[in-house]
Amino acid sequence: MARPPELAYSPARGLGQLLQLALVGIAVGLACWPLNQIDRWQDALLRRLPGFGGSWDGVSLALLLAPLLVMPLLLLLQNRSWSRGAGAGIPHVLVCLEDPARTAELMAPAPTLQRLALWTIASLALFPLGREGPVVQLGGAVLVALRRRFPALLGWMGQRERLAVAGAAGLAAGFNTPLVAVVFLVEELLGRFVPPLVWPGLVVALLAALVSALGGQPEFAFGVLKVGAVETGQFLWAVPFGLLAGLLGALFSVLLLAFGARFVPLARRHPLRLGLVLGGALALLALLSGGASGGDGEALMARLIHHGLGQAPAAGPWTAPITLLARLLGPALALAAGVPGGLIDPALAIGALLGRSLGDPLGIGSLALALGMAASLAGATQLPVMSLLFSLRLAGDQQLLPGMLLAAVLGAGVGRLLMRKGVYHSLAERLG
Repeated sequence: MARPPELAYSPARGLGQLLQLALVGIAVGLACWPLNQIDRWQDALLRRLPGFGGSWDGVSLALLLAPLLVMPLLLLLQNRSWSRGAGAGIPHVLVCLEDPARTAELMAPAPTLQRLALWTIASLALFPLGREGPVVQLGGAVLVALRRRFPALLGWMGQRERLAVAGAAGLAAGFNTPLVAVVFLVEELLGRFVPPLVWPGLVVALLAALVSALGGQPEFAFGVLKVGAVETGQFLWAVPFGLLAGLLGALFSVLLLAFGARFVPLARRHPLRLGLVLGGALALLALLSGGASGGDGEALMARLIHHGLGQAPAAGPWTAPITLLARLLGPALALAAGVPGGLIDPALAIGALLGRSLGDPLGIGSLALALGMAASLAGATQLPVMSLLFSLRLAGDQQLLPGMLLAAVLGAGVGRLLMRKGVYHSLAERLG
C-alpha cells in the first residue's frame, strides 16, 4: 500500500488550512442537520406505539403495518429509477477509498439524493435502521461537491485522506460524536493511524457536530448510568456479557450478509414480490413486539436506561425474547434488501436489550446494559475502540470504562471468529 503524502502544516499556511477545514465541517453539518430532524420525527411517531407508552388505536396500527406497504415501494424504486441510491452508504465510501476513479460516480448528487430520500421514507415508516451509512456517504459527497466549485480545497491532503476525513465528519454530524468519528476514520475508513490527520479530522468533525446539533441534542442522548461496580466486578461480568452480546452482534452481521446474498438478486427480478414478503415480516415483528422492533433503536435504549425492562416496552413474560428476536432480525432483513441505513444503533440496541434482560434478575441491569452495548456493537463491526467510545458516551459514566473495554475486546474477538473481515468491508467487496 502506498504511503500517504506528507501533510505539512507550516505557520504561514496554518490559517488558510484551518479556514478550509472549517468550511468543510460547517457544510457537512448543515447537510446532515435535516437527517437529524427526521430522526426526531421518527422518535415522535414511535411514542404513539404501545411499546413506547402509546395505545392500541388506529394510528398505532397504521404505523405498525406501514412496512407492508412501504417496503415494496422502496424495493421498486431502488431497483428501477433510483437504483444508484440503494445500499447503506459506507461501503460506497470504502470503494472510493480503494478505487478513487469511482468517486465521481458514487459521490455524485443523484445517488446521494436518492439514498437520502430512500432513507427518509424508511425512517418515517419506522424501519429498524440506523443512519451512519447515509451520513458518512453524505459527508464524502459534500466534499466532492465543494471541490467541484473550489478545486484547491484541502489540496494539501491526498485524495483518499480528504474523502475519509469528510466521511468521518458525516458520522460526527449524524451522532454528535466528534471523537468517535476520528476513531472511525482511523479504525475503519483508513485502516491505519495517520498522525497528521488527527487535528484536521478533529476540526472538521467538531464543527460538523456543532452545526448539525443546533436543534438541541443533550450531551448524553440516552441518559446517564450511575453504576457503583468496582473494577473487579466489572471485569467478572464483562466476560460472559462480552462473549454473549458479542456473539449476538456478530450474528446480526452474519445474517445481514447471508440475507443480502439472497435478497439483492431477487429484488432486481421481483421487487414487489420480495417487498411484500419482507414488509410483511417487518410488520409482523412490529405487531408481536408492540412496535418495540421499530425505529433505529435509540428510543428503545433511552427507555431501557431510564425505566429498565419493566416499562421498556410494556412488560410481559415473553416481551424481552420477542423484542430481542425482532431487533436482531428486523434490521438484518431491511439492510440486506439494500434499504439505505446503518447498523450502529440496531447493534447497540441488541446489546442493551440483552444486557438489561439478563442483568435485571442478577441485580446488575445498568452495568449489564453498558457491557452489552459495547460488546454487541464490537461484535457486529469488529471495531472495538469505536464501539467502546460510542457506548461509553451513551452510558455517560467513565467509571464503566474497565468493564466496557474488556467487553468490547471480547465482542470484537467473537466477531472475528465468525466473519473473515468486517461487515462494512464485506459489503464494499460486493459493491466493487
